[in-house]
Amino acid sequence: MKLLDARTASDTVKLIIFIVITALATGLLAVLIGNITFAPSREYKAVFVNVTGVVKGDDVRVAGVKVGTVKDIEIKDRTRALVTFSVADEATVTSTTHAQIRYRNLVGQRYLNLRQEGQGTKLEAGTTIPVARTTPALDLTVLFNGFKPLFEALSPQDLNQLSYEIIQVFQGEGGTLESLLGHTASVTRTLADRDQVIGDLIDNLNDVLVTIGDRDKELSSLIINLKTLVDGLAEDKDALLEPLDAISDLAVETASLVKGIRPPLVKDVKELRKFAGNLAKNRTELDRAMQVLPIKLNKIGRTATYGSWFNFYLCGFTGTVKVGLLPEVPVDYDTKNKRCSLS
Repeated sequence: MKLLDARTASDTVKLIIFIVITALATGLLAVLIGNITFAPSREYKAVFVNVTGVVKGDDVRVAGVKVGTVKDIEIKDRTRALVTFSVADEATVTSTTHAQIRYRNLVGQRYLNLRQEGQGTKLEAGTTIPVARTTPALDLTVLFNGFKPLFEALSPQDLNQLSYEIIQVFQGEGGTLESLLGHTASVTRTLADRDQVIGDLIDNLNDVLVTIGDRDKELSSLIINLKTLVDGLAEDKDALLEPLDAISDLAVETASLVKGIRPPLVKDVKELRKFAGNLAKNRTELDRAMQVLPIKLNKIGRTATYGSWFNFYLCGFTGTVKVGLLPEVPVDYDTKNKRCSLS
């Protein structure tokens, strides 16, 4: 029994030691991840026109060194943002301190940078830095749109590196300017390798612009006439839109008419196709008939020259005559009519 109690006590001590070590490691990890500091600090406020991307817990830095964190963000006067942040006691915030929101990386994380712009008096805790001494984050959309033609000539890796360095330079961190210039030189060499393509593009564009310049009057007239046309259409929009209802009704009625005759109509179309095929097969005979038809019509027209009747003259006849069992007798008779020779 005593042996069991001793073993239980030993296991209990080990469990307590494990729990204590685990709790200390977890607490240390929470402090590191949450950027929690136990040093004494003071709170200040700053007014910004734009704090997009800034969240509670972001760093507050001085010369790149973390000295505090962002505590709270709220709306001020409906058009401004009031940022509350803490600063360690050893960091100095004066009346000339300028607060600026900067990009920490290309993912979009920000931090609040405090920069001294001259000698000033130390600010009391709780003081608000006015909007005149704050700068919002750089608008990357406008920046990168300007560099879009340049980025198209870069590989994804070079693009990421150059983008990061551009952000650093435009945020005032001039230490990366040399590296930026190096990448710019690389891009310049890449563009130089394609000078023939770029030159052809410029020449073609120049030809287009010259052609447009030579026809500036026609182009101006075209634009004016087009504007007049659009204005006229806008004024007559009611008159143009009103017939659409009537056209819609007509389409419905036409559809109802075709609906009843659709089966025989389909059959007629198929038969018409066969008829067209027969005409194509007898094309030679039709051509000959069309050439002879005027001559025949001319002769037929002569028989009606005396009025609304036709005159026929017997010029001759041929045949055979058979009576009973007698043999057939051929007949070939010419009437000797003079008009026959005139026909």
